[in-house]
Amino acid sequence: MSDDEILSVLHCVDARTVTRRNEEYIFHAGESISEMGLVLSGSVLVVQEDVWGRRNIMSRIEAGDIFAESYAATPGSVLNISAVACERCEILLLNVGRLLTVCPSACGHHSRLIRSLVTVLSRKVLQFNEKITHMSRRSTREKLLSYLSAESVKQGTRSFDIPYDRQQLADYLCVERSAMSAELSKLQREGLLRTNRNHFELF
Repeated sequence: MSDDEILSVLHCVDARTVTRRNEEYIFHAGESISEMGLVLSGSVLVVQEDVWGRRNIMSRIEAGDIFAESYAATPGSVLNISAVACERCEILLLNVGRLLTVCPSACGHHSRLIRSLVTVLSRKVLQFNEKITHMSRRSTREKLLSYLSAESVKQGTRSFDIPYDRQQLADYLCVERSAMSAELSKLQREGLLRTNRNHFELF
C-alpha cells in the first residue's frame, strides 16, 4: 500500500495509538470492546486469570500481530481474556466494526485488509490447536516434550530459543513452575536436552 492508502485505511477504521509499560493492561477480562489491537512495537501476553491471580498464558503477541479481534468483531461479547504488556509497547487500536463494513467507495485496500484479517484468524486457529495438543498431555514431562518438539519442528532446528521465560512457559503449559523446573533438570540428566534460560538444544 502507498502512504496515502495506509492513511485512508487508518482513518476508515478510526485508528488510534496507545503506549503501555511492562505489566500494564491494554484490555481487561469482563470488558466489552469494539477495537482490536495491532502491536507496533514490543510484545503483549493474552492471558486468562482467576480471582486468585493465577495466570494461564494463551499466547504471546509480537510486533506486527493482532489480538482481541474475535471479541471486537462480536457485538455484546465480554472478554474472558486480558491483554497485558510484557515490555514497553505501542499498540494501534482499530475499530473492527468499521473494518468489516466496506466503505462507500469500496476501496481495494480496504478489501485487502479484510483478507489479511481472515488470514491472521486462520493462523490463530492453528496456534490454539497447537496449544490444545500440548495441554492434552497428562504430565508436566509430556507437555514439555510436546511443546519443545513442536518448537523444534517449527523453527527447523534442534537448537532454538522460545518466546517465554520460565514462569511464562509454566503459565502457558498450565503447570507449576517448580514441577516444570524439576522435570527440565531431570530431562537434562537423562541427556534428552540442554537448556540455558530460554534457549534449548534437543538430542
